[in-house]
Amino acid sequence: MPAQPTVPPPNLEASYVPGLAGIPATRSNISFVDGAQGILEYRGISIEELASHSTFLETAYLLIFGYLPTHPQLHQFETEVNQQRRVKYPIRDMIKCFPDRGHPMDALQACVAGLGLFYPLGEEQLTDERYAREATVNLIAKLPTLVAMFHQMRQGNDPVPPRDDLGHSANFLYMLTGQVPDPRVARIFDVCLILHAEHTVNASTFGALVTASTLADPYTVITAAIGALSGPLHGGANEEALQMFKQIGEADHARTFIEGRLARKEKIMGLGHRVYRTKDPRAVVLQQLVGEMFKIHSPSPFYLTAQAVEAVCVEQLGGKGIYPNVDFYSGLVYEQMGIPTDIFTPVFAMARVAGWLAHWRMQLSDNRIFRPTQIYHGPRDVTYTPLTQRGE
Repeated sequence: MPAQPTVPPPNLEASYVPGLAGIPATRSNISFVDGAQGILEYRGISIEELASHSTFLETAYLLIFGYLPTHPQLHQFETEVNQQRRVKYPIRDMIKCFPDRGHPMDALQACVAGLGLFYPLGEEQLTDERYAREATVNLIAKLPTLVAMFHQMRQGNDPVPPRDDLGHSANFLYMLTGQVPDPRVARIFDVCLILHAEHTVNASTFGALVTASTLADPYTVITAAIGALSGPLHGGANEEALQMFKQIGEADHARTFIEGRLARKEKIMGLGHRVYRTKDPRAVVLQQLVGEMFKIHSPSPFYLTAQAVEAVCVEQLGGKGIYPNVDFYSGLVYEQMGIPTDIFTPVFAMARVAGWLAHWRMQLSDNRIFRPTQIYHGPRDVTYTPLTQRGE
């Protein structure tokens, strides 16, 4: 008699939530989101205020250490990051072995894993503040170098070494392009990093939390987070949104294109969010940054297309709480800076590493290993059939 599938207990089945949607997995004071009102705060400070007044490194300090630094504290942190931008030559040799057509996210994940070999935990404890700060500084400082280094080397060029006289964002754009950016462009890029630095428990942050709960070292934690971010359901939407604008072409074609997609029930990239039911506050700031970029560079012909797409989508989908998210306009900004489209998600990782590290430290402060359960639907008490009796 064939085995019958096990029927889960009714109470367990009723508690099942696919994707853990809306299920609290941790307590945190790092960031706050009100999806109905379109509010995002880092440690209680609105994202709009930080975008207007802060810098990425100051915001990273706020997220990681829990408070805004004094001038001496910020200067010390900036100096430490500046001094740790360079990577050891075996990492460069490792990148030489990567295929030219490999994706930059895969390269970044491999490089961060490699970094951990040079900064082992040893006998120190993860909660040792000296080790934690060193790892924090290393990861914030070196991720931009790794992204730029891979981009240069896949083109057959020597890496562009970091310049100590350039700030965090200006230095990355310099290493990526070989040209010192306009200070206004560097500032716009710095604001983009602020906007992407943290966003509660998304997929990559949850991956970091689960890995951190095993007491893995921080390089392994960030490697896991990068792996989660590399998936198309998490990272890469800004690249696809930009491609969509180019596919549409003229703004006059937006309505026909969008209504056709909606009729076919196809996804519209850069639209909608698991949390927000109004326009993503980061998208509001990014749209302003697009305008600032066009005061410096020639306007993108696809900005009018993006605006037309937003207008049609708000008309058609706004009643369902579907509005532009952070990925809708960011690709337009990055493209104007000369950043290749496949570098968009690594740039996200360069920013989000601040949030990942903040959650890593918080997880260690009250750690318990993640061990969810499951609902089993398979057979039970099946008798093993020897190979000789299973037929041809």
